[in-house]
Amino acid sequence: MIRLRKIALVLHLLRGLLTCAVLFPWLGVASRQWHIRRWSRRLLRICGVTVEVQGLQPGQAAPRGAMVVSNHISWLDIYVINCWQPVRFVAKSEIRDWPVIGWLCGQTGTIFIERARKRDAHRVLHAITDVMLQGDLVCVFPEGTTTDGTSVLPFHANLMQAPISGGLPVQPVGLAYLDAATGQSTVAPAYIGDLTLLQTLDAILRSPPIIARLCFAPTLSASSASRRELAEAAREVVSHLSQGAQAHAAELAVRVNGEAGTATVREGESGESAASHVPAATP
Repeated sequence: MIRLRKIALVLHLLRGLLTCAVLFPWLGVASRQWHIRRWSRRLLRICGVTVEVQGLQPGQAAPRGAMVVSNHISWLDIYVINCWQPVRFVAKSEIRDWPVIGWLCGQTGTIFIERARKRDAHRVLHAITDVMLQGDLVCVFPEGTTTDGTSVLPFHANLMQAPISGGLPVQPVGLAYLDAATGQSTVAPAYIGDLTLLQTLDAILRSPPIIARLCFAPTLSASSASRRELAEAAREVVSHLSQGAQAHAAELAVRVNGEAGTATVREGESGESAASHVPAATP
């Protein structure tokens, strides 16, 4: 059975390559996204993974021009998120050199960053801001590494400057993988430690059916926060979401946005007060 599923995965990968090579050059954005979503759903179905979305109203559209931030557990995360809405991911440049997978990532709009070069972060920040201002969704995994999903690591704040610079919202997302029969967390998809991609794939295929829970909170305003404050607030919201505490996450997001609004008002009042003390210009 597992062997047949592996063959199905290889054939599905070849289908993705063919679609990107032959169809994508001729398709518009909406058609590309339709193919990416369908391909991702099929991949997860072969792997025995079902996606469950929480925190969104039925038919609620994805935000336009925003940064999606999520905890990071597995290479499956990309396809789980793409089942909700195809986005542009930010990934380490080494992935670009992976056979087949690197090429596919490039064709689906991945933005690559050379983490060893500090100056490359500035280039990527400008690229992220530009595409978000054009209406694209950009997804980052601010932990900078994968975990087993039991906790959320501190978020790196560098890339959080992009939504601040563009005055754009941040969409927090919490990911968790659960045993479909028991509802308990499973580490089968976790791509951690010394595990290779193929070892993780074997663990997924040998596991009982899995539910990938994708949990959402209201978007966070980035207008008046520093990137460090925004990263800390986003991490706290994502931490609640990854544990399935969607109500707590929503309350926290509303509180964070309220504090940001209050800060903005105070800044405006300070500006008006300062202006009232400036002498009138004389002719």
